Amino acid sequence: MNTSDIRWCVLIPCLNEEAAIGSVVQSVLALGVPVIVVDDGSDDRTPDIVGALPVTLLRHPQRRGKGEGLRTGFREAVRQGYDAVLTMDGDGQHLASDIPRIAAAAQRYPNHIVIGARLLEREQQPKARRRANAIADWGISWACAQPVADTQSGQRWYPRAALDLVDLPAENFVFEAAILIAASREKGMGVVSVPIASRYQGEFRISHFSPIRDVTRITTYTVGEVFRHGDIMASYRRSRASLPIVFDTAVT
Repeated sequence: MNTSDIRWCVLIPCLNEEAAIGSVVQSVLALGVPVIVVDDGSDDRTPDIVGALPVTLLRHPQRRGKGEGLRTGFREAVRQGYDAVLTMDGDGQHLASDIPRIAAAAQRYPNHIVIGARLLEREQQPKARRRANAIADWGISWACAQPVADTQSGQRWYPRAALDLVDLPAENFVFEAAILIAASREKGMGVVSVPIASRYQGEFRISHFSPIRDVTRITTYTVGEVFRHGDIMASYRRSRASLPIVFDTAVT
């Protein structure tokens, strides 16, 4: 799988994913892609399963949230000399088979964040989660001053310029929204989305994302960013442009 000449890896932050983490990591390794796993203080067999595989495993002694998991992984990726990182969840919701299309889109659209957007088979999504995601997409796109599809997806390609935003003052799931906003506003980066399937079947563990708590945190942060960057109505108009979705990316 060719993505120009840049060095990149897959980063998987995880917490108590013993049911799926082994198969998730092995499916990525089968693509010939190096893997960094950040275990956020699991108290099940997750670190033992990952530790038996040929990956870089970093562990938090206690739970620090997804934002810190991503921060730890970003710093390790930069330390190892990677130019980009592709993140995915460890519960099996994201498939390694989507990675080549996302990587190909990154090659086609340099200096962009590429999101594996859950736009296919959306009937799989619980209605409450779909509504929460729609609200988040509307607000975060406004704060980014550009349209973004599926702002809550954890399967993303981050180029090096985005990795440099590692010290943004945002925690937990807010960190992923903060990176989108700062990359758009401070780095002038674009965001494109590659459609992937929505996967919410019963085999996945209950999400660590709380529709009430985390949506409230994300909304509060996003509203603050909209006002902080100013040009409120101009930003809103730009956020309502056509969504940049890549359907026809060739895999090389």
